[in-house]
Parts: sequence; structure tokens; C-alpha cells
Amino acid sequence: MSDANGTYRESGLHLDPKWDANGLVTAVATDARSGEVLMVAHMNAAALAATLATGEAHYWSRSRAELWHKGGTSGHVQRVIEMRVDCDQDAIWMKVEPAGPACHTGARSCFYRRVESGGLVRD
Repeated sequence: MSDANGTYRESGLHLDPKWDANGLVTAVATDARSGEVLMVAHMNAAALAATLATGEAHYWSRSRAELWHKGGTSGHVQRVIEMRVDCDQDAIWMKVEPAGPACHTGARSCFYRRVESGGLVRD
């Protein structure tokens, strides 16, 4: 959908995600207090709708091909404090209040390793 200038999605005030060929958008979760990047995942329309309805992050699990309520089984929910969309609405950024580690490995963030000299160093 676009306005007379073809910029509806880019400058309009209507949430209109630009889904990829698989019906997904990239979703980035950061800690609302520290700003630390916690995780990158994907959302489909159902995950976005559930997130907006509950105030807790929901994602689409590509590996399990199912809707995933972050922390639904572990208790490590992510309460959404603020949600933003990028200029062309193909990525979502959520500032969240995490109730535990974001990573399935138990690490606080999925980004717990630095790339150094062609290898990885764990924080």
C-alpha cells in the first residue's frame, strides 16, 4: 500500500510490516535498561499480533515451525517496554525487560562470543 508519493509504508503512521517471502520480519530484542542486544529472531503476523495483545514477546520458530512465546515454558519471558519498526517496516526492534537469560544456552544474551583473530572468544 502506498500514498500518492509511494511512501506510505516509509512515512505513514500505520503498522504495515513488509513480510519476506516466508511471511516473516526480523525481530531484535534489546534490554530496555542496558541497551544490550539480547537476541535476534523472526516474527510472523500471528507472533506480532500475540506480542501486541499480551505485551510479552512472541516469535515464529523457524526450526519448529510454530509460534513461540518467549519464556512460555522456561519463565524467561520478555516484557515489551517499547516496540519500534524500521523505515521500510521489514524489521522490528523491541526494548524488553527480560525475566532471565535470552539465549537457549543459558547465556544472558545470544551474543556472548566476540570474533577475534578469526576465532571466537567467550565473554
